[in-house]
Amino acid sequence: MLPKIDVPVYSVELPSTKEKVTFRPFLVKEQKLFLMNTENNDPQETVKVIRQVLKNCVLSDINVDELPVFDIEFLFMNLRARSVSEVVNLKYKCNNAIESADGESRKCDTINEIVINVLEITPTFFPEHTKKIQLTDNVGLMMKYPTFEMMKSMVGKSESEAIMSMIYKCIDYIYDKENMYYIKDVTEKELEEFIDNIQQKDLEKLRVFFDTMPKIKKDVDYTCKKCNYHETITLEGTQDFFG
Repeated sequence: MLPKIDVPVYSVELPSTKEKVTFRPFLVKEQKLFLMNTENNDPQETVKVIRQVLKNCVLSDINVDELPVFDIEFLFMNLRARSVSEVVNLKYKCNNAIESADGESRKCDTINEIVINVLEITPTFFPEHTKKIQLTDNVGLMMKYPTFEMMKSMVGKSESEAIMSMIYKCIDYIYDKENMYYIKDVTEKELEEFIDNIQQKDLEKLRVFFDTMPKIKKDVDYTCKKCNYHETITLEGTQDFFG
């Protein structure tokens, strides 16, 4: 019988709950999933692969499908850092407009390398963010964060369809002065009628909830090696960090 190879175990604290989660690095079998996925370039398949890799590698007793998206992104970035490298080398094309000898303006377009330490990135929390949305003096909503499973169902939908679908899925319960009405206990028709009667100004409050959710993002300053143009770019989500 061949010997077993010891695999290191790491831990990280989930941003949403501060719960400590243990995981192992991904192995050759997980790397094969990523390689197969790069061949089809299907966003829905990418979601499935990340989900499967996390389920394989997370050792703690948690349900990956129920984690908020920013927990998933943070966990995946730590997993990737421990499995491949803490450092990511990104290439960014300079956007500086340079005037040529003939007076025409063109972009510098020089490719610059930006070095990021993934383990230094933590979710950004917005102080104005709240899960409690007050609609009237008596009625309000308690929201919950989009999960991995919810985001998977958004793939392929138009922006307006995705926004409305996400609102429906992310209401935890509706409350008034006397009761809480959990969405799992109401019919789809009842919820649709309730949402249809929300004022536009209150719909904007829901948009603010999504816009100010914790995010995996980092502002990076760099100076172009050719034209010395200084620029700040914002990287957000795993796609920006790993491409």
